[in-house]
Amino acid sequence: MVIVAVGRSIARSREGRSSRAAAPSWIARQWALWSRALAPLRPLDAPRGRATTWDASWPLEREPVSVRRARRLVTAQLGDWGVGHLSDTAELLVSEVVTNALRHTRGPLRLNLRLNDSRLLCEVEDTESADPVRNVADLDAEGGRGTELLDLLAAAWGSMLTGTGKTVWFELPAEAGSFG
Repeated sequence: MVIVAVGRSIARSREGRSSRAAAPSWIARQWALWSRALAPLRPLDAPRGRATTWDASWPLEREPVSVRRARRLVTAQLGDWGVGHLSDTAELLVSEVVTNALRHTRGPLRLNLRLNDSRLLCEVEDTESADPVRNVADLDAEGGRGTELLDLLAAAWGSMLTGTGKTVWFELPAEAGSFG
């Protein structure tokens, strides 16, 4: 409250305006300052950035066909990178992570792939900050085994908070025959 009062009196003395006119401009300046600091660098409905030789990114629509599109993008990119032997495992895990994002989040999604230091990193970004929840699936359940598949097939996986929500990621070793 003291800062607001000081800001109003300074604005009033500088501009010669009434306190009603000075308050919105101070608030507007503060809002502009904080909104720039908290805004994401790149919206999720756009690629993460300029694609490089070993880095690729695609926005995904919020519709069920995005799971199939994500699988096709991953398979094609891994073939281009010469690590097509990872396609089956990467396709399955991408399918699980994208499906979970579509079911349990709102807003745009983005799929990112990066190949470096003999590891494939796959990320799915969304706008929810809640971490994935582990479920114990019944033997006859049709779903609920996504985290179990990640545990079994990925070298590592997890989630992290971002400026736009969270990123669920997994890694696969890129050498032939070194996973799973």
